[in-house]
Amino acid sequence: MKAIVFNLLAWVMLPIMDGIAKYLSADLPVLQITWGRYFFTVVFTLPVMFFLFRKNLVWTSEPKLQILRGLLLLIANVCFFYSISIISLAKALTLAFIAPLVVTAFSPILLGEKVGYKRWLAVIIGFLGSLLVIRPGFVEINLASFAALGTGIMYGFYLIITRKLSKSDNPLLTLLLTGVVGAIIISLTMPFVWVAPTLNQWSLLGAIGVFACVGHFFLILSLKYADASKLAPFSYFEIITNIIIGYYFFSDFPDNWTFLGLFIIVFSGIYIARREAYHNSKF
Repeated sequence: MKAIVFNLLAWVMLPIMDGIAKYLSADLPVLQITWGRYFFTVVFTLPVMFFLFRKNLVWTSEPKLQILRGLLLLIANVCFFYSISIISLAKALTLAFIAPLVVTAFSPILLGEKVGYKRWLAVIIGFLGSLLVIRPGFVEINLASFAALGTGIMYGFYLIITRKLSKSDNPLLTLLLTGVVGAIIISLTMPFVWVAPTLNQWSLLGAIGVFACVGHFFLILSLKYADASKLAPFSYFEIITNIIIGYYFFSDFPDNWTFLGLFIIVFSGIYIARREAYHNSKF
């Protein structure tokens, strides 16, 4: 029960971060908002890690994978913050939900895992669900929709590398290094896009870091009490918080096609998670 509570709390915290990012995107560049998310996450996380989990911070045996993981998450964040600056939170998140499908599609190649025809069928159906949300040929396709899809693709590869690193590195170290890598890389772009924030905007940039930090901390706590495959279906709770925030603060509400596409993508993702849990239980 603890695992489920902590996991659901994470999926309440992280959409709040997205809502703040969408609000700030009206006045600040997307890259600067992303910088705020990374900079303040590291500022809040580093002291906690140093004082409470110093013994766990043994240097990585896979530095190249750690850097690649940090880069993939950074690209995913930039793509997502860009997409929500233009389209609704719900539509962007729905398209980003293809991440588990990407993991299933590429895990045989990159992880050597066996994927049966049922899970392949779920991947194909999930992809069709994303096409329903975009509806090419029926509505105007914009770059923001493709950016949201890019978020899911990058996050899928990020999850694959996370699986690889889980066998060698401590998860707390991985969390810290991911934030540091992202903060360093995104900071290099700041001289080209920087807009002086107001005091209120500084506080909101800090809040993005706080909610990101707390959200990921709850995720780590949930994984302490249950396997990732068992908790995977609960990640779709994020869409509920997302829809509430989008409707209440931005007057955005998903249309019927988005709900249908969301249902198909979620159904496919849950089916894949259940099949994976069943497969793991046999070994």
